[in-house]
Amino acid sequence: MAVLRPSGDFDTSYEHDLAVVRQRWQWALLLLLLLALFTLPYYAPAPTVSLINRIGIAIIAVQGLNILTGYTGQISLGQAAFMTVGGYISALLVGAAGWSFFLALPVAGLGAGLVGLIFGLPSLRVKGFYLVMATLSAQFIIPWLTRHIYPSLLNGAQGINVPVPTFSLPVIANTCFLGTTFNAELGTCVYRFATPSQFIHITLGVLIVSTIVALNISRSRLGRALISVRDNDLAAELLGVNLFAYKLKAFFIAAVYAGVAGALLAHNLRHINSQTVGLVDSIMFMGMLVVGGLGSNLGPILGATLVVLLEELATVLAPPAAALLPTLAGGATAALKPLLFGLALMLFLIFEPRGLAHRWMLIKAAWRLRPYAR
Repeated sequence: MAVLRPSGDFDTSYEHDLAVVRQRWQWALLLLLLLALFTLPYYAPAPTVSLINRIGIAIIAVQGLNILTGYTGQISLGQAAFMTVGGYISALLVGAAGWSFFLALPVAGLGAGLVGLIFGLPSLRVKGFYLVMATLSAQFIIPWLTRHIYPSLLNGAQGINVPVPTFSLPVIANTCFLGTTFNAELGTCVYRFATPSQFIHITLGVLIVSTIVALNISRSRLGRALISVRDNDLAAELLGVNLFAYKLKAFFIAAVYAGVAGALLAHNLRHINSQTVGLVDSIMFMGMLVVGGLGSNLGPILGATLVVLLEELATVLAPPAAALLPTLAGGATAALKPLLFGLALMLFLIFEPRGLAHRWMLIKAAWRLRPYAR
């Protein structure tokens, strides 16, 4: 569908043509949104801040899956397993090796990316259902390894506690500012991201970076090659696209995103084990992508937000559901979450198969065509 722009909005340079945010009022709205999110702990209750944290981490994981499935057409059910890898790497680097969290975070992403390459190797020979089975194996192999390899270090099925991320600042006039505390051993002021109200600044910062990177990948030569593999891999190969190399690149990038999301989740929860994220979460991530819209930059944001809000809705509806159905009294929330998720996924596949992002494009086009919209 052609991009419809408001009257008077025309390109004056290549930079303007490539710009995502084109108008000054759009910049103003974007900055106001970011300001509202970063100052959320000062005016919103703690449960709301925790919810935004969960949504942000889910968006990062789904953004990686969007590059693999939405752009490259390689279906994967191993995203949660790669999150486990990233969570363990970051926890060990910060807890056992004494690294800074901000240094361990990209290393955790790269480590998960290398593991993702291993499970992406079958993508050259198999596709579709068989590739799903190959990636599904990660959900069994990786948790098994975390339970049985180096139990003295990984603590088996119990998992390990994850340290609180900290950030050191210099002492100014023998005083620590901005909520920091003095560390006599280091001789610096230390800020601890110990609560969701503090950790949300890390989540939002990483989310902004991941969104910018994903957007630029989709508009780069790499993104165009990935889309060609998705649309017609035989034609792409005849045009000189190295299928194996680009499929592995997609698996690597998706696993990097998952590793970063897993590290954020582990430090946010302060604990990681083999069951922190599992097969159900991988299916949820795929559902978020379908609901939001495959192959669109806005899809992961809309899909992850809607599905996480549906989970919260299940928590709200649990007490009245337990009153109506006494047999659910012991697990109404656990029963309603998959029910609402499955119902939403079914309705979207029937009535809006291209996701919320496509519907948003149609709404914008209809608004710009007013009063002649059909």
